[in-house]
Amino acid sequence: MGKRGNGEGSIYRRKDGGWCAQYTVNTGEGRKRKTIYGKTRQEVATKLAKALSDREGGLTFDSENLKLNEYLKRWLKDSVKGSVRDITYRDYEHLVRNHIIPALGNIKLKALTPTHIRGLYRSKSDAGLSPRTVQYVHVTLHKALKQAVNDGLIPRNVTEAVKPPQLRREEIKPLMVEQVKLLLEAVGRDRFEALYVIAVSAGLRQGELLGLRWEDVNLERKTLQVRRTLLGSKKGNPVFGVPKTAKGKRSVRLTDMAVQALQRHRELQIEERQRLDGLWQEHDLVFTTQIGTPVNRHNLINRSFKPLLKRVGLPEGRFHDLRHTCATLMLCAGVHPKVVQELLGHASVTITLDTYSHVVPDMQGEAAGKMNSMLS
Repeated sequence: MGKRGNGEGSIYRRKDGGWCAQYTVNTGEGRKRKTIYGKTRQEVATKLAKALSDREGGLTFDSENLKLNEYLKRWLKDSVKGSVRDITYRDYEHLVRNHIIPALGNIKLKALTPTHIRGLYRSKSDAGLSPRTVQYVHVTLHKALKQAVNDGLIPRNVTEAVKPPQLRREEIKPLMVEQVKLLLEAVGRDRFEALYVIAVSAGLRQGELLGLRWEDVNLERKTLQVRRTLLGSKKGNPVFGVPKTAKGKRSVRLTDMAVQALQRHRELQIEERQRLDGLWQEHDLVFTTQIGTPVNRHNLINRSFKPLLKRVGLPEGRFHDLRHTCATLMLCAGVHPKVVQELLGHASVTITLDTYSHVVPDMQGEAAGKMNSMLS
């Protein structure tokens, strides 16, 4: 009864007294007819209206035969891209392309089970993937399947029945004072001298350092402003994002050593620009390649930081350990944790104290010593 226009669907009563509706959807294999069932005409009409609305919104397609790899690619394109920072999108895309699709891509979306997910996490752990990376795989897959549930493509999110590997808190390995002196002495012959001095003395994150512009630096007042972070580059042009936290935008007081290193760096950069003349690409960045383009963070690690550690005989570590070094040295020197929090751009002083709890016993010992002096 009551046929509608072409493609709008039709509702009719079945011989057993129930009701059903039929409508068409476009799939990769052409147009296909879908059927909706219900006990009453109103129930079917309501379901049909939602189905047609979803179809117009691009949400409904041939989910019966839809494979996970097809869905994830669509999810990245339609739901993720443009809704998160570019660097976050690239992380999701990397995890989907390199870890999820190769293992589970050919399984139908509706056939995915918790057993498949557990097998994925186990295989990745056995292959040497860190618990944190497996955790990222879990988060990515959970978000994608949650969207599939919301879109009515699957009845439940199977990742909710699976526990990812527990994260072990990464051990903080700050440099000791003598090691810092060794590093800074050696870095005096490096074109990134100022970058390392600021990293150790002001605790800026790598992306914050690489995103610094000269307009952010005031050498006379001995300050710099953290306003952005470098996410990467496109065709040689920098791509910036906002700092990691709301407190990330901050003013930083520079040490005399940092000011002097920046002055030398500025002079060197002017010489490079004049020498290269038409080849130099001006972006007002403090730290650049030899032609003025943004520095690739992986190149900085592999071509500068790691060789530097090896040259001075220091153990291999992460660039982020320089930030930990700054915080640890300040706390050990008696700088108030609130000041350290503001310098680092942590969201709260609680994060600072939790992160550097290894320093607290020494601070407590110093406090007890001062109390002894006052009361004796």
